[in-house]
Amino acid sequence: MLNYIWTGMILIGVVFGAASGRLSQVTNAAVSSSKDAVALCVTMLGVMSLWTGLMKIAEKSGLIQKMSDGLRPVLHFLFPNIPQDHLAMKYISTNFIANFLGLGWAATPAGLKAMEALQTLNPDKEMASVEMCTFLIINMSSIQLITVNVIAYRAQYNSANPSEIIGPGLIATAISAAAGIAAAKLLGGRRLNRERRRRA
Repeated sequence: MLNYIWTGMILIGVVFGAASGRLSQVTNAAVSSSKDAVALCVTMLGVMSLWTGLMKIAEKSGLIQKMSDGLRPVLHFLFPNIPQDHLAMKYISTNFIANFLGLGWAATPAGLKAMEALQTLNPDKEMASVEMCTFLIINMSSIQLITVNVIAYRAQYNSANPSEIIGPGLIATAISAAAGIAAAKLLGGRRLNRERRRRA
């Protein structure tokens, strides 16, 4: 679907440029944007390499394990129906830690593995469980201490202080995460109550 949307936007731009006599400006913008895109990819590659390396160091040093252990009470509150020693808990904690550090690309594989593990606990294979919905909501609205991507974008486009987004980003993601958790608990509780009444 996105391919169709992007193709449509490009065609509209070309047609409008030709109709208004500004086709040369469209061509120049395409060339300039391509150059910016390559430069941004190089910048993001460096940032991703740095933070992926730091994550590996943190994993080898045991820091990730300590952070995962510290998350256990939080995970038990969020997912009371998942056994604490289940594999899903490991992937969920890894996902949360990566998101907290602003490493969305590192959080995605752990998130997919977490969903696979949660599916093994799901009694209804045709419908997402409350735990799966809760995890998805929190994953999408997660607290981010360091918004690495945004900082890299701001640095690429010559921001005077790229890291000043950290404070506002932390506040915004904390609010979104709190709202997501409240919604997941409220709606998940209602669904569980309906399922209990149905079984009774």
